[in-house]
Amino acid sequence: MGIYYENLDEITRRYMEEELNLDIQSRSVYVSTRLIQHGIELWNSLLLEAIQHHNDDWLANQLQTMGCLKSHEQRVRNGIPHLAKVPFTAAETLAEGEFNRFYARGVCVRAIHENIPEIEVYRGKEVQRPRYESEIKIGKRFSPKLLLNDLRTSQGVEPALGIPPGPNSGITIRIPK
Repeated sequence: MGIYYENLDEITRRYMEEELNLDIQSRSVYVSTRLIQHGIELWNSLLLEAIQHHNDDWLANQLQTMGCLKSHEQRVRNGIPHLAKVPFTAAETLAEGEFNRFYARGVCVRAIHENIPEIEVYRGKEVQRPRYESEIKIGKRFSPKLLLNDLRTSQGVEPALGIPPGPNSGITIRIPK
């Protein structure tokens, strides 16, 4: 089960879509190396559909059922390359990570437009073993302008501010109550 996005409504979705379109125009949409050619071709439209009407669970399901991911990938162990199975959670990890990134960008843009000075970090999904690095971020507040800039410039890598943190953290943001 994916993340619960507290501010995922039509307003936030509109800003998420604008953010995705910015990345499409600048050709900076993150494309996972685990996607096969078919998946690469579908990625932007699947992400857009998820942003407009669905969530990360739907996106992960589409990636899985449409056969968008590789079954194996090249890895290096002890300096020796070998083929390894792609983890069965790969679709969920990719979908959750990228949907959450655009959700966070959408919330930041919304907060800026609504003159809300801070956004707040919260756990949107329970995880079996929460990382300490994630736990200490819960409740912290950030400038939406600062976080938005960080998220716009860190596709494919963890943002400098660490929000959202690495894959499968269950951490996201909201407009404070």
